[in-house]
Amino acid sequence: MRNKKGKKKGEKYYVFEISWEVCNKVGGINTVVKTKVPYMIKEYRDRYYLIGPYFPDRAISEFRERVPPDKLSEVFEKLKNLGIICHYGKWLIRGEPNVILVDYGGYIYKNYEIKTKLWEKFGIDSLGTEFHDFDEPILWGDAVGVLLHNISDLFGNRVVAHFHEWLSCGALLYIKRNNLKIATVFTTHATTLGRTMAGNNVDIYSIMEKIDPEEEAYKWGVHSKHQVERVSAHVADVFTTVSEITAIEARNFLKKNPDMLLFNGIDTEKLPTFEEVLIRHRLYREKIKEFLQYYFFPYYSFDLDDILIYFISGRYEFHNKGIDIFISALSKLNRVLKNEKSRRTIITFFWIPSDVIRIKPELLMAKAYYEDIKDAIEDNINEIESRIIRALISRKSITENVLFKEDFLKEAKKKVMRFLRDGNPPLCTHDIQNEENDPILRSFRENNLLNRKEDRVKVILYPIYLTGADNLLDLSYDEAVIGSHLGVFPSYYEPWGYTPLETGALGVAAVTTDFSGFGRYLSQDTIRQNEGIYVIKMFRRSDEEKIENLFEILYQFSKLDRGKRIENKMEARRLALLADWNILVSAYINSHKVAIKRVYDSSG
Repeated sequence: MRNKKGKKKGEKYYVFEISWEVCNKVGGINTVVKTKVPYMIKEYRDRYYLIGPYFPDRAISEFRERVPPDKLSEVFEKLKNLGIICHYGKWLIRGEPNVILVDYGGYIYKNYEIKTKLWEKFGIDSLGTEFHDFDEPILWGDAVGVLLHNISDLFGNRVVAHFHEWLSCGALLYIKRNNLKIATVFTTHATTLGRTMAGNNVDIYSIMEKIDPEEEAYKWGVHSKHQVERVSAHVADVFTTVSEITAIEARNFLKKNPDMLLFNGIDTEKLPTFEEVLIRHRLYREKIKEFLQYYFFPYYSFDLDDILIYFISGRYEFHNKGIDIFISALSKLNRVLKNEKSRRTIITFFWIPSDVIRIKPELLMAKAYYEDIKDAIEDNINEIESRIIRALISRKSITENVLFKEDFLKEAKKKVMRFLRDGNPPLCTHDIQNEENDPILRSFRENNLLNRKEDRVKVILYPIYLTGADNLLDLSYDEAVIGSHLGVFPSYYEPWGYTPLETGALGVAAVTTDFSGFGRYLSQDTIRQNEGIYVIKMFRRSDEEKIENLFEILYQFSKLDRGKRIENKMEARRLALLADWNILVSAYINSHKVAIKRVYDSSG
């Protein structure tokens, strides 16, 4: 059977996935796109292409250029005459997909013409927009539209173009403006207006039905992006979003119900086994404990065998990421544990990059003195080992005089005296810009989290990226997560929420919320016990209720014994694997099939 164009129904089609974050990591969409690649290639093979912007400084480490196939070469030559330079090659990630990176530098002369057409055809007001904020991605998108136009004409096959976020929608609007026979899918990962208002501490969910989105978009200066997003949602052949919570935004702000939800997944094939996770947990936990010794022990000591390590990570968005709620809940946890005279210590890392000046000099000094003590022990380890064995077989009590020679003890005590300091440990590992007014440090002080000896909750702002070579923990992000016990992500605005998902996948218990797309995805299972990955109730709750609900989880977890914590690790891993791309990629493939049917097989 053939359609009106003479094409066989069900024939193979090409898929082009377009994102500003192809070979150009900016945020979470880069993770969505690249972790999905092997599963897309499995379905589409050599008919799958990714299209992104060409930035030489990024491409040098992410992209390997190759000679394009003859058909593409013909298209590229044609586009050169318009000032559009296309680079074909492979993205250096798992699966090594086909990639076309578009250099739009020579296409800038079209800027005002493109913006005029957006106004005339779609009523998009881009008067007075900033070039790098709005015009640049729209220009790139229009150039991609020209590329897809020529590819579609030359290939003679059905083509699906899948667009991520408003940044790629210049191409979608080019296709619709020119009435091209290309099937289009548009995915918004978060609405521009929702992200902007939430980032400015507006409780959007409690007033959503009262908001006039056009008026608010102008008020916040994001009307051009909002209008591109709104128009794209309406003109795309298939409109999708990534979660139930973002679908609520789309209905209210874009006035369009998504055709389907495309949940974000993880690439499970690269994960360590659970057995490997348990081994690595012990290894990386010991590295964290070593750091804690020179961070806290110059001032006072506590039992390192009775600690739990909590953490939060992500962008420095004090309200959006729930940092404010977390600190308040930790403050209550500290008060309760002190009142109970608990001996357990909760170490809480805030792995949140900020504008740093240097590692605190007193911390570097403490580390140097600690390593001096450690080196002295290692230099004498053979003799110390022999003395321990002799003491054991002689049934002697093991005292310091039995273990060490007198001259060694004298020198060691001098080293320890240099190591010791008065006062309290710092709240931050680094000197940072405007430290007195830093929101996290100020909130620590306001909530009486001061790292005093009697405090059962200790806090550490660690304001640099975990690279594995930072001269302190010297752990990568994944290693630091595996060495911890609980990741806490009480985000107020989280369209999906990769951090709790990835934490669970690494076999570490996590906290997310019903503001999070991933949290709501898990909550579809109404009989699930709230463990492993905890989903706390925050949607349309007061601040007091949010803090209390989070505190209850933090407190309950602090009471778990080792066996229960291992059960939580196993459950966290099981829940994370529900978001395996092997399962979730089918929704992407289905969205393409629906778009093909609507464009190529429609009787209209």
